[in-house]
Amino acid sequence: MTFPEDTIGRETIGSREEPPRTRREARERAKGNDRRQARGLPSTSTGARSLQQAAQPGASLGTGHLGLGAAVLTALQAVSGIVLFLVHWPDYSDPYAAAAAWLLYIVAAIGVTATVLTYGERLTGLAFTLICLVLACVVALDFIAVWPEHDIAHTATASIAAGFALLPMTTLRPAREVVVAIVALGVAFVVMTLVSTPIDRTTLPGQVSMLALVLVPPSVALFIVHRFRQLVQRELDRVLVQSTVTAPQFAVGMLASEELARLDLAAEKLLDSVANGTDPLPLSPANASVAAQLATELRLHLIEGRRETWLYHAITESDHLGRAVSVTDPGSLAGHLTPAQRDGLLQAIWLMVGDGRAATTGSATVSVTLGPMGAAGHPVSDETMDVPVVIESRGVPRRRLGPAAWSALQRVGPYTDTVRDGVLHVVVHCVVNRHPSM
Repeated sequence: MTFPEDTIGRETIGSREEPPRTRREARERAKGNDRRQARGLPSTSTGARSLQQAAQPGASLGTGHLGLGAAVLTALQAVSGIVLFLVHWPDYSDPYAAAAAWLLYIVAAIGVTATVLTYGERLTGLAFTLICLVLACVVALDFIAVWPEHDIAHTATASIAAGFALLPMTTLRPAREVVVAIVALGVAFVVMTLVSTPIDRTTLPGQVSMLALVLVPPSVALFIVHRFRQLVQRELDRVLVQSTVTAPQFAVGMLASEELARLDLAAEKLLDSVANGTDPLPLSPANASVAAQLATELRLHLIEGRRETWLYHAITESDHLGRAVSVTDPGSLAGHLTPAQRDGLLQAIWLMVGDGRAATTGSATVSVTLGPMGAAGHPVSDETMDVPVVIESRGVPRRRLGPAAWSALQRVGPYTDTVRDGVLHVVVHCVVNRHPSM
């Protein structure tokens, strides 16, 4: 059995994943693979799998601290709301409905807190649905209490607290579910305002302020959590890619290293079964096919490891760089760069790609071309050679590149930069050893 050379380190790696336990899990995994393949990413790369795990809903990667802060803010707002309700108790036509709303709110808050402390910082879909139903009851009871007053902006208390109750949910549930809850709450307040409160010059500012108080805090919290997760995922990806800086001149990459370990284990099991007589010689057709498959994969891995440099693996195994960066290195010259030069080149590429948003939308692209070798007035001897590194950046203006990017390029070698037709063109002359020690 033979395999196409391009599949090594990509399609064949999928055999090490655990099989899906349910049909739903199989469908979700297939959808995730389709999305990554549509972006041109290896569906099972080390970086992609790490980032996929980091992006799972739940209070992970430090979002638990954001959730704790949101919970404290929610509690403070609830206390102020209760105090305001008690102060205006005599002004209510039916204060008991509002009191029931606050009692239900407090019971729900205690229940959610106990659940999180008992089962960890995760919230199931069923639990989130129940919480939303309880908050809907809180809003309905508070609306019943303030209806006779015809001034929801100055009398609503528990219903406003329901909006703040969504703050901790932004760290526990997917964004789309929280958005649906925010929109439903906003629609309820708009309808209640229109049917219960006369809208004129004197009441309009209060109504707008009330709607902002209900909708803006959870919306801002949702945005902050989303950006925080993007930041952490990008830094995680960068840490994984940074390991290639000290790799040998030719390497198999993180993904292929794991695959080689799997092949080694499979070969040991096969040899052990032959040694102890479990599979007598000659091998059965099935075992012979397995042995041939292992041998073919091992040979292709050995061949692959002599062609691909650290820069190839740094780009292809990165979830962010793989979208926006292309590398042309027919002479495998990137392997001659020293660790300091590699670090500078990689840092410059990261800064040119940007914070990840431009790479995701496809507006930022960076192409890196190494070679051909030449002198171009730079010191070259029998032990050194000049490797021009041509970098073209599209979609990111030159003014957005700060001093850190130019300092990183300076570590690679002397450079010149020009802008033509909106494309930043950088030529770096990198002097390296002809026979690298790594």
